[in-house]
Amino acid sequence: MSGTIRLENLIEKSHIKCRDFNGDQELEAFGVSNTNGIARTTHRKSDDLGEYLVIEPGSFAYNPYRVNVGSIGLTPANVIGVVSPAYVVFRAKKQELLPEVLLDFLKSSEGLRQINKLARGTVRKALRYEDLCEIEFPAISYERQLEILEYKQGFNKQHGSLLSEIAHQKVLLTKLKQVILQEAIQGKLTAVWRASHSNVEPASQLLDRIQSEKNCLITAKKLRSEKLLPKISITGIPFKIPKGWEWCRLGRLYQSLQYGTSLKCSYDSSKNTAILRIPNVSTGKLSTDDLKFTNLTKSEKEKYSLKKHDVLMIRSNGSASLVGSAVHFDEEAGNYGYAGYLMRLRFPTEIYSPFVVLTLASRTLRDQIEGPLRTTVGINNVNSTEVSNLKIPLPPFAEQVAIVERVEELMTTCHALETAIEHSRTHAAHLLQAVLKEAFAPAATT
Repeated sequence: MSGTIRLENLIEKSHIKCRDFNGDQELEAFGVSNTNGIARTTHRKSDDLGEYLVIEPGSFAYNPYRVNVGSIGLTPANVIGVVSPAYVVFRAKKQELLPEVLLDFLKSSEGLRQINKLARGTVRKALRYEDLCEIEFPAISYERQLEILEYKQGFNKQHGSLLSEIAHQKVLLTKLKQVILQEAIQGKLTAVWRASHSNVEPASQLLDRIQSEKNCLITAKKLRSEKLLPKISITGIPFKIPKGWEWCRLGRLYQSLQYGTSLKCSYDSSKNTAILRIPNVSTGKLSTDDLKFTNLTKSEKEKYSLKKHDVLMIRSNGSASLVGSAVHFDEEAGNYGYAGYLMRLRFPTEIYSPFVVLTLASRTLRDQIEGPLRTTVGINNVNSTEVSNLKIPLPPFAEQVAIVERVEELMTTCHALETAIEHSRTHAAHLLQAVLKEAFAPAATT
């Protein structure tokens, strides 16, 4: 590379150890990361910081084994502290090299390219100070560096505003999704549909038929006798529902509820049953990627099997927001079981399971689930009784299907907006790299 100068002419190594520091303040230990730069740390090799290297405002520090991924930092103006003696500490020569400009260069694609090229080692590569000195920095005058810094600061202000707007858009989109779900379970999205489908069977008759079917199964000893569910009082109704709908407990709708298997599973695909776990259901859509397997006996397969239209719900997790999250199983056939921190709800044909999943994601149901959550050793739990007692607004079957179709249509639009927002975020990151490349390019040729 021509039009460059080696860093050895622009930087100088710092050797000040904590024990030799003349300041009257107690120095705090810092580390370096590729995202936060110089940051406080509790990871110390020793309580005695005597051998640690002093960092002062304007000094650089980096871990020789991680600088290749951008783990280098510039000490802020208000920081005096120490870093591990395994780190390299150096400074830019005054009036020759602006520290902020050097940091941008070392984190740019060209800077990282040279770092990776000069790093030594077989198993783990490291960039020693002597290697750092060989880096070719663009031969930019000090005045040009000041211009670059001013330009970068102006860009950072615009870039920060853009990122703030992107974050704001994501918040608004999340709220929009929740509004869609809430209006769906209140019947607001299907008002026009109801006007043209006035002769559909009301939900009250649907509930009677479900109960009749359950009674038959209980008599035939195919289902256990059910506990009596609490009645829903008028004061306990969250909102008014359309004519033909009914408020009911979720336990009135499903035929059976089963916790998953606690058997150990592994990635050994020679075992006879694939086991669905939290990662397979946590996004709200069933995923059959990254499956683990276990061996189930014939009776265990019958107990933990999944049928089309079953609903899988997360019953325990460290994150409260995931407990109660659900997906419907829509596979025509498949040899799947499910893990113990999931529960399976099986519904009769009168209930459209995607509607149940949609309802469970709404704010009304989330409040019912999250409010009474119990926590054991940092794990949030919901049990079968609490799930059975959930209050759910039930429309006629045909309207359940219409609601799901309408929500899916609106969520497709939301997904397109989400993709556009993510594209904006990625574009902003690429724009920053383009700015740095443009800033250093005029004085460097290959």
